[in-house]
Amino acid sequence: MSTVRAVGWTVVALVLMALAVPWFLWDTSAIAAGLPVWLWWHIGWMALASVVFAIFARTDWGLGIEEVN
Repeated sequence: MSTVRAVGWTVVALVLMALAVPWFLWDTSAIAAGLPVWLWWHIGWMALASVVFAIFARTDWGLGIEEVN
């Protein structure tokens, strides 16, 4: 079970990292509420990453750090 959870958290971390920088929005000059859309993406993505990390810290902190006998 812990292996499945570790793989799941690894996938979540990779997706968070891959989409943290909105390369696909850098060519747009759209503005929302006075800031570029790509900056809003980054702000929202960092908020999402914070929520995901809080969930990880409360549920699976120490996953993969087991003592080897």
